[in-house]
Amino acid sequence: MNVRLLRAVGAATAVYGVAVAARPGLLGVPSGLGNGEPVRVALRPVGLRDAASGAALLLAPRGPALVTAAAVRIASDMGDAVLLGRTLPSRSKRRKAVAVSVGWGALSVAGLLWPGRRDPGA
Repeated sequence: MNVRLLRAVGAATAVYGVAVAARPGLLGVPSGLGNGEPVRVALRPVGLRDAASGAALLLAPRGPALVTAAAVRIASDMGDAVLLGRTLPSRSKRRKAVAVSVGWGALSVAGLLWPGRRDPGA
């Protein structure tokens, strides 16, 4: 397991999640959903989910807790890929959302599968 990679994914996800919770248009506008009030209401929980799952990756102790946090992050990313890939308003937006979601999930998978340094504090 590459703990450093998992921690980096966690930190990036947590920061992005907080940003989306505060400013849902950061996700809504590029995805083609816009930034109207219904979109902001719907996307804030997504941001909070990402903040929580990212914080779990960042803070979970090595071992089963970190593996579980990574699995939750991977499941969230794959769920996003499926749902956004089927429902966003344009084919281009759907493809981009799938690529981003699968990409983030792949980073977490890589963190689980690639060996990391033998640094006990990592």
